[in-house]
Amino acid sequence: MSIKTRTIRIGDRVIGGGNPILIQSMCNTKTEDVEATVAQILRLEAAGCEIIRTAVPTMEAARALGEIKKRIHIPLVADIHFDYRLAIASIENGADKIRINPGNIGSADRVRAVVEKARERQIPIRVGVNSGSLEKSLIEKYGGVTAEGLVESALGQAAMIGEMGYENLVLSIKSSDVMMCVKAHELISQRTDYPLHVGITEAGTVTSGNIKSAVGLGIMLYEGIGDTIRVSLTGDPVEEVKSARLILKTLGLRKGGIEVVSCPTCGRTRIDLIGLAGQVENLAAEFDRLDIKVAVMGCAVNGPGEAREADLGIAGGDGEGLLFKKGQILRKMPETELLGALREELEKLSRAESACAGE
Repeated sequence: MSIKTRTIRIGDRVIGGGNPILIQSMCNTKTEDVEATVAQILRLEAAGCEIIRTAVPTMEAARALGEIKKRIHIPLVADIHFDYRLAIASIENGADKIRINPGNIGSADRVRAVVEKARERQIPIRVGVNSGSLEKSLIEKYGGVTAEGLVESALGQAAMIGEMGYENLVLSIKSSDVMMCVKAHELISQRTDYPLHVGITEAGTVTSGNIKSAVGLGIMLYEGIGDTIRVSLTGDPVEEVKSARLILKTLGLRKGGIEVVSCPTCGRTRIDLIGLAGQVENLAAEFDRLDIKVAVMGCAVNGPGEAREADLGIAGGDGEGLLFKKGQILRKMPETELLGALREELEKLSRAESACAGE
């Protein structure tokens, strides 16, 4: 059961209020390069990204948002640090939300100028606090960077904007320390009903970042905390979206999309199982409307039995393979034909799904 938060509209999407948890990512292109940024966003959309953020370090980047927005299909968030004029320009150029840390924007007058422009366009502001940028006064107060300090910082900044008469806010408190981040979210969820953008910042490479994000987000989401998520990885942002979708699906918070399971390999394996499993995952991404489980097994003898709970599966060894459904063998074939046979079955299921939906 999710913790109830207020509803906030971001472009044509809604978070909070018990609405589905939306997946975010952030471009790693230069926002000034419109072509590269649009191309990456379209790839992210295809992977399942529902809100996209871009860095706005220059006025040229802020102006580029207008052209980028014309060519994409999901809400566009502008990420701003230090220069309040970039936040104003981003809103004027069509940003659907802005992310600022009021603590590094400058004086209250500068924050107020941003708030007034956001109010004019009814653009939500994400108040983002990271453990790496916590105010010195709070570090001294709590004897270091702590969950309590992160919460006090975020609530204090939200209160400052609230006193300016604007409460169209999303809060974000992130740390690379997984358990500190979890504790901070547990504390803040008891003290505010603003929607929460959750994630583990600077999580690391695809391997370490996925583990940290799965643990941290898994705990928070299981406790009902979080209205929109980002998995932060050092690498292709498409991997962030794939991971976020899998985390939500594993927790039962998202339906649809093929779940691929594969055996861990052993001495009986007589097939390039690692390579085959990767190919199947890529294939599965093409059929995101199918809510099924597909197994990839490395042993043609035990594979169908071990993956009996899978809707479809393949198992191979010594140059031959099996295609099976619900544990029952459909046919035997050369190993080189396994992927094609699996695609055929997925296409059949996809057509049947479309027919049932009345398309």
